[in-house]
Amino acid sequence: MSLLGIDIGTSGSKVMAVSADGRVYTFQYLMHETRHSDAGHMEIDSSRLWNNVQELILRAAAATKHDPVQALCVSSFGEACVPVTKDRKILADIILGTDCRGRSEIDDFLNKIPAEDFYRICPNIPGIQYTLPKILWIKKNNPELYRAADFFLLIGDFIGFMLGAEPYASTSLACRTLLFDLDAGNWSDRLLTLAGLPRGKFGRILSAGKCAGEVTPVLAEKLKLPGRIKILAGGHDQCLNALGSGAINAGSAVCGIGTYECITPVFSAVREKKDMFRQNLNIGCHVVPELFVSFIYNQAGSLVKWFRDTFAQKEKNEIPQDEIFSALSGEMPEGPSGLLVLPCFEPAGAPLYVSDAKGAITGLTTSTRRGDILKAIMESSTFYFYEALEKLSALDIKTENFTVTGGGSKSDSWLKIHADIFGMPFIRPEISEASVLGAALLAGTGLKIWASLKEASVLFCRTDRIFFPDREQHIKYQELFQKYKKLFPLLYQFLRKM
Repeated sequence: MSLLGIDIGTSGSKVMAVSADGRVYTFQYLMHETRHSDAGHMEIDSSRLWNNVQELILRAAAATKHDPVQALCVSSFGEACVPVTKDRKILADIILGTDCRGRSEIDDFLNKIPAEDFYRICPNIPGIQYTLPKILWIKKNNPELYRAADFFLLIGDFIGFMLGAEPYASTSLACRTLLFDLDAGNWSDRLLTLAGLPRGKFGRILSAGKCAGEVTPVLAEKLKLPGRIKILAGGHDQCLNALGSGAINAGSAVCGIGTYECITPVFSAVREKKDMFRQNLNIGCHVVPELFVSFIYNQAGSLVKWFRDTFAQKEKNEIPQDEIFSALSGEMPEGPSGLLVLPCFEPAGAPLYVSDAKGAITGLTTSTRRGDILKAIMESSTFYFYEALEKLSALDIKTENFTVTGGGSKSDSWLKIHADIFGMPFIRPEISEASVLGAALLAGTGLKIWASLKEASVLFCRTDRIFFPDREQHIKYQELFQKYKKLFPLLYQFLRKM
């Protein structure tokens, strides 16, 4: 029997079918457009996304006729939701977390509860990007839509519902709504009451790997699937990314390098929530039982893309996209660049949450070359994460090793920079599409194909290459990092006033 993983990202959807003995049968990808407006609105067409997922399942079904799919699971980006009716009618498009709507609504909500009291219930740093402010905005500005919506379902859980499951919310996605009680493992009655939202608008909570239902016979026939396909609750893409790359033990972490870079450290307990709160760091459920994660994220790939578009137009037009940075890396200096970059060209994520974004490149001379600038961008975007992990380590949440995934994981130079700065190994797995793989592994474990997530992980999470740190370079980077820590707040405060 084969297992199906589905991953919904902000720019496209993926599907992967795997066998019980460790083989990948197929991997497919379809893009969906993100709509931007001058008013700051950012949306994805819900119906097109659902149609794309159906097309991907059809392709996977065709590739697994010899070993039919028995179960599926969905990974997705967090925060955003879809309003639907109980008879599975899609009522509106997806408002992304980066959309500007909901600012006044979240401010009004936070006036009703002290910040530390909120964090003790739902340990996130509240902001406009979460589910709650978007729903409150809809309630206030589109009351007809709000009343018509029987449920507001998070993206991955919306796909499960459309396939045939009863409404549910997977735990790691529910953590990102601002309505979840982490200790109770359920929706918070207090937060729902303060928000003026009925519990009935949200699905039942399901932990990762629990059965949510079955694909309906009508859809199974339409999608060329065998009957009685189990739908297993999935979760947040960064948690599935950790599972699919082997970060399933306390002390491990996954580093996903894409348009944004997200480091997800894995830990077993938090000594004091208030300490995490003071460092602006969230606590969420992993998809692995009894483990927790924190999401530390900032632009990284988008800065490198800006460099390419600004300094490498000729190469952009002449060299295949996936080979440009390999060509440009040859121009980077052997050791640290000596330059420092304020890596906040766009709004930054945890733990700084920079909204009034501006960046800077310092230390330029007439002898500076573009290779120096490229390496400085990679170095300083890595310093951003190194500083956050320093804070976690001070709270006795240690990280001992990293696995690395995403498009940026293909760059040997960038991974070597990470290893030298952190002073620890960075492991590149053979399968870099770890979120969709993690969903497939969760489906198989939920169906008892494998006895545990560890068994599934050992079967699939094989190492391609380990990037070990150079001790001498690490010492040099420690000196440059101390300069970065002093310069960052000064530059940030100065640029805010411009």
